[in-house]
Amino acid sequence: MKRAALSCTLVGALLAAVALPAFAHHGTLVSYDRDKQWTREVVVTRFNYANPHPQIFFDVTDEKGTVVHWAGELLPNPAGLLRVGWTKSRSLQALAPGTKINITIAPARAGGVVGLVVRMRNLEGADIVSDSVPYPEPAAAPAQP
Repeated sequence: MKRAALSCTLVGALLAAVALPAFAHHGTLVSYDRDKQWTREVVVTRFNYANPHPQIFFDVTDEKGTVVHWAGELLPNPAGLLRVGWTKSRSLQALAPGTKINITIAPARAGGVVGLVVRMRNLEGADIVSDSVPYPEPAAAPAQP
C-alpha cells in the first residue's frame, strides 16, 4: 500500500513539474499595457525567429534625436507564423538589419524598453506581422488556365 502511495506521489510531482512551466509562460498578455501602445517608424537591428515567441530588436529615434534600443516580443509563435507561410527565411529577409518599418508596441507594465509587438508594417503600409487573427495571408498563387 505504501508503495502505491509513493508511486502516486511521484507521478503527481512529475506531472506538476511538467505543467507549471506551461502555466507560467502564458502570462504574456498581462505583462504589457495595451492601453499605452504606440506606433513609430523604427530601424530593425535584429530578428530572432525563436520559440516560444520570435523577438525583434530595433532602434527608435526620439524627438531629441537620441537613439533608443528596444526589444519586442511577437505574440504568434513560429508554428502560427508557419501556418500562414511566414517562414524563418522570409522573416530574416523582410526584417533584415537596417530595414525601416512601422511598428506598434504595447510597452511592458514594468517599464523599460521592451514591449509586445501588436503590428509591424513595411513603409508601403502592408502588414508584415499582426497579433490579430487571422494573420496576414501570403500572396495567392496565380490561377491556372
